[in-house]
Amino acid sequence: MSEDLSFIMDSTEESMKKAISHLEAELVKIRAGKANPQMLDGIVVDYYGSATPLNQVANISVADARTLTVQPWEKNMLQPIERAIINSNIGINPQNDGVIIRMFLPPLTEERRKELVKRCNGEGEHSKVAIRNIRREAIEQIKKLQKDGLSEDVAKDAEKNAQEITDRYILLVDKHLTSKEKEIMAV
Repeated sequence: MSEDLSFIMDSTEESMKKAISHLEAELVKIRAGKANPQMLDGIVVDYYGSATPLNQVANISVADARTLTVQPWEKNMLQPIERAIINSNIGINPQNDGVIIRMFLPPLTEERRKELVKRCNGEGEHSKVAIRNIRREAIEQIKKLQKDGLSEDVAKDAEKNAQEITDRYILLVDKHLTSKEKEIMAV
């Protein structure tokens, strides 16, 4: 029985780590005024009929603090890349000069900063819901073990442990959101 319990706790913690990793990946995509090549992660380009991630058809680099450059490996990919960036709705207009695509990040207005903070908080809320769902599943598994003969005291301790793990990861989500909010609101 204790093997089953430790497996449940390990898989619960592993799932919560994945939820935090997902949150970190989503927060990186939300720009905080500085150019970051990861802002373009998730943009897919039509590459000879197949959907291909942008970073696999072009070199993405940071020219300066407010400029991203995208240099396709094939010159005929300029138009599809430009179209994909426009359709991705990231709020940046690409400028194609026939060789390279430049994207100038406009300075963030106060209103836009607040909007980005709201978006971050929304992502954080999704992560918290995911973490709570993982906790709920773990507690259901513990109750199932209890029906199969696990003592009530051990089951209660395991549920308490699951709650402590959950609290720790919820706190981690809050820390990530606080640091991202500071980063966005810094002028």
